Amino acid sequence: MTEKGMFKFSKIPKLKSPSLVVSWSKDAGKFGAKVIDFLNKKLGSEEFCQIEPTGFFSLGGVKVEDDIAQFPESKFYCCERDELVIFKSDQPRYEWYKFLNSVLDAAEYYGKIKELYTVSGTISSIAHTSPRRILAVFNQPELKKILQGYGLVDMEYEGEPALNSYLLWIAKRRNIPGVSLWAEIPFYLAAQEDPKAWRRMLEFFDRRFTLNIDLEEISEEIKKQNKKITSIRRQKPAINKYIGQLERGFMLNEKEQEKLAKEVYQFLKERS
Repeated sequence: MTEKGMFKFSKIPKLKSPSLVVSWSKDAGKFGAKVIDFLNKKLGSEEFCQIEPTGFFSLGGVKVEDDIAQFPESKFYCCERDELVIFKSDQPRYEWYKFLNSVLDAAEYYGKIKELYTVSGTISSIAHTSPRRILAVFNQPELKKILQGYGLVDMEYEGEPALNSYLLWIAKRRNIPGVSLWAEIPFYLAAQEDPKAWRRMLEFFDRRFTLNIDLEEISEEIKKQNKKITSIRRQKPAINKYIGQLERGFMLNEKEQEKLAKEVYQFLKERS
């Protein structure tokens, strides 16, 4: 049972059976946060609830940026028109089961969740010029069948369960259909940003929920980034060679990957 004191509601949204979209603030290519922030901006979403951080986060080593303490945040937003609840949060360090149940409790406070979508980026060995795929893990075969025509690719993963996987499992136990979505991000953009991956995920949500959002702003970001990477390819033959190999489907060795990622990161950082 979730404690009422864990939540801080600021308004009462009018929702019947919303879909829930979840992302975590720290991600490859700043992916999840960028997708959520763009959705909130374009949909005019309003914040309506927070989960209190006590017991879930380490507050002893709070990060400081520009002389301002960056406390962990776990916030819910809603778009009543589109029946959407959007959750953006830092990843909890403790009490995962309790925290993730609280996420579903707060989202269902005003209506049963219709579907759950988690949003993340996954590092890939593709080139930045390649199409971005969305890899997917479902918790129910029925939802997988519904989303067959959306170009999702089954994700094959072996390793420690991710927070998203745990949330899918909890949702399944509560009979909430869910899917974990992972957009491919070229490894040499993982420390920077990948607007092409943002657009791919936003296109999915735009189609799924009939949002009719304008993505021209992100298309311009893609053009700017491509122009910068074209510039470094012209200036540095080795970088051009490495990216060319990726474009032809060849793998780079560890040393080549490290050099490509370092050079592109520094180049983009200096021109941001």
